[in-house]
Amino acid sequence: MSANTKPFTAEDAAKAKSWPFQEARNLIRRMERVKKDGPVIFETGYGPSGLPHIGTFQEVARTTMVRRAFELLTGRQTKLISFSDDMDGLRKVPDNVPNRQMLERYLQMPLTRVPDPFAGENGEGDYESFAHHNNARLMAFLDRFGFEYEFRSSTEEYMSGRFDAMLLRMLEKYDAVMEIILPTIGEERRKTYSPFLPISPTSGRVLYVPMLERDAKAGTVVFEDENGEKVKTAVTGGAVKLQWKADWAGRWFALGVDYEMAGEDLTESTKLSSRIVRALGGEPPEGFNYQLFLDEHGKKISKSKGNGITIDEWLTYASPESLSLYVFQAPKKAKKLYFDVIPKTADDYWTFVEKYKTQDGAAALDNPAWHIHQGKPSVATPPVSFAMLLNLVSASGSADPDVLRGFVKKYRPDAAPEELAATDAMIGFAERYFDDFIKPHKKFRPPTPAERAALEMLSARLKELGDGAAEDVYQTAVFDAGKAQQFENIRDWFKGLYQVVFGQSEGPRMGAFTRIFGATATARLIDEALARG
Repeated sequence: MSANTKPFTAEDAAKAKSWPFQEARNLIRRMERVKKDGPVIFETGYGPSGLPHIGTFQEVARTTMVRRAFELLTGRQTKLISFSDDMDGLRKVPDNVPNRQMLERYLQMPLTRVPDPFAGENGEGDYESFAHHNNARLMAFLDRFGFEYEFRSSTEEYMSGRFDAMLLRMLEKYDAVMEIILPTIGEERRKTYSPFLPISPTSGRVLYVPMLERDAKAGTVVFEDENGEKVKTAVTGGAVKLQWKADWAGRWFALGVDYEMAGEDLTESTKLSSRIVRALGGEPPEGFNYQLFLDEHGKKISKSKGNGITIDEWLTYASPESLSLYVFQAPKKAKKLYFDVIPKTADDYWTFVEKYKTQDGAAALDNPAWHIHQGKPSVATPPVSFAMLLNLVSASGSADPDVLRGFVKKYRPDAAPEELAATDAMIGFAERYFDDFIKPHKKFRPPTPAERAALEMLSARLKELGDGAAEDVYQTAVFDAGKAQQFENIRDWFKGLYQVVFGQSEGPRMGAFTRIFGATATARLIDEALARG
């Protein structure tokens, strides 16, 4: 599809009020304060102890939105680092992976040394480790969506020596770091806490043990291994890694990160890591803490429990762009993320794309479509909504693309090829969503006497009008049938119509549906419902 690109002035950008521009202005103030040259570094983090999920994706999507707003405001060069904490030890076995018993043997092993539990499962290829598998899954989606990023592996950063200077600095500032962390942890843990976690030379596990000796000049520490022996090791070259809050701070310091957002559950960790960066002599990044996604029961989505929608599941039923819209909206508000939100989000996305065509200046920059498409939203929009396609599938009893395409062409015979192509993409999504979430729950009920009379009147009127009348004419016919039976609340009439005819509590705008599906076919649908009752 062709892109709807528009020119914007510095004044336009200055007037934009959407949250990515607000965040970009905060970052501008930071960059003026630190007076840093070269690319501005954005970062997102990923813990590959579980499969990538939408919570993972949303950090990259939202960060990219801030990045593009910053670029428009400043013209500066930027870089986005997608960082995987794949040297972390496996703390627990995720609930949503195969071969869980096998993984039990690798607890506390760095994730890049844990075998891939998916090897040979469902046609999955063999990966070097569990982390390599999950990293590949993450990058595959980011590539599919077209994000511009640089992938970094914690294991590679530690093992290659690129973190060595930072690790020596952390050892030099060990006491200052301990003074920051110890007051925030329990008394028992304080006895054994160290920001450095050595990798056991005998078992290969990540050890949570105290440092018995430290030599900042030599760059070494002494600890007790699992077999009881004292071991002296350098803190460089991948022999140790940093524990969580120090690790986050060390990464910011080593990579020169200027911006990173995080979930609200990491608010205190963000503050603590920021203090550690300052102790090292650096400046913490700009960013904000967003609210977490919730499942349909209002519980926090967990990648280890697998209680949320996966990336692949969303993309089974709707486009990546609709997913981006969902993560764009209200990042500081906790939102339920489950399958019921998909149809409305899919339609809202196209509404914003259509609206963008008539907008200019700051209004266009504040449109989610600008942020989703990094300034180049599509020109073409589908002639019908996702919700309407679902109702057409339900009413016709067919998800045949040719049948649905025929309905659309009858409704909009002047639709451009690009608009029909946008509809074609939605047809497949509608078919799958209907089969999995609507069809199993359809429940028809018999009409009440008032509903039966209204439906009989509506059927007769539609037959009289025939196909080809205006949408508003059909909509008026529906209202007239309800009013004739004197429903106290006209909504009760529509709800009854949907339950009796469609087997659902909600349904389409009847004027548009009848125009697309056909007055004769709609009357037949009503007659069949009356016959059932």
